[in-house]
Amino acid sequence: MSESLAQDRADDAAGGPYVQLDRNSWAELAGHTDIDLDEGTLARLRGLGDPTSREEVEAVYLPLTQLIHLHMRHTGHLYRASNAFLGLDVRRTPFVIGVAGSVAVGKSTTARLLKELLSRSPGRPRVELITTDGFLYPNAELERRGILDRKGFPESYDRRALQRFVVDVKSGMPEVTAPVYSHMVYDVTDEVEVVHRPDILIVEGLNVLQPARVRSNGTTGLALSDFFDFSVYVDAAEQDIRSWYLERFQALRKTAFSDPRSFFKRYATMSDEEATAFAHKVWDEINGPNLRLNVAPTRPRATVILRKGADHDVECVRIRKL
Repeated sequence: MSESLAQDRADDAAGGPYVQLDRNSWAELAGHTDIDLDEGTLARLRGLGDPTSREEVEAVYLPLTQLIHLHMRHTGHLYRASNAFLGLDVRRTPFVIGVAGSVAVGKSTTARLLKELLSRSPGRPRVELITTDGFLYPNAELERRGILDRKGFPESYDRRALQRFVVDVKSGMPEVTAPVYSHMVYDVTDEVEVVHRPDILIVEGLNVLQPARVRSNGTTGLALSDFFDFSVYVDAAEQDIRSWYLERFQALRKTAFSDPRSFFKRYATMSDEEATAFAHKVWDEINGPNLRLNVAPTRPRATVILRKGADHDVECVRIRKL
């Protein structure tokens, strides 16, 4: 048993805020559902190098979809009861889900799977997904601030614009736009993504569960997660995530990096030894420290934690006690 899982179980025994279910116990909660994903759809949703299988979808993501649907239904009951009590007649606001986790842990696949599965759930809700990459400051601004080498750290995002976007969607505005980030050019583009009053909004990113910042006068404002109705943290041992990152970097050298338009095209022509050394350097100086200092500390803020093993499969699920 890993040190992290041992500590998690010790926390449970001590009356911690989560209950933990092993994979089999979690899978048994799924029950009957008509939601299904064919192999073609699943292949489209997987990230590069991600081995998520149909069995994984059935054992892990279908129960998660059903739990989220349960939260949505009861949130709707509370919304209607509150409106009746207050004498209001206003449209229900979107249900917002945050998906967090490290680089290369599979959070993007998790977010895409949830979007697909939730859109097929009872009532066929309209589900929109945005990633926080679009709210990174442009490279020119990061260079001006001297933090281009800290892209992905909390300070590299326009957090005010990101929070304003989620607040506008949550407030029920009929149309809200989000900037678009291109991994091909490694920068924010001039394109925008338009969100049209969804039933569910999924917000995926490294730092979406960050707590509110403390102002210079000692007060705190609102955090992005204050507007989430549900949140998921995709977790794994750091050594496993590091291995997945290194594998993905090598795979990208043969695919996206080889495109002459790619910002990273110079890495495609490196020798294997040079590329491996460079990937290790990026992890050791950027992704690893960001995970330990900023991303992993937000894990206890999640509604659900999906803990993966070295083979990418989810080993256990931790659920915040209600």
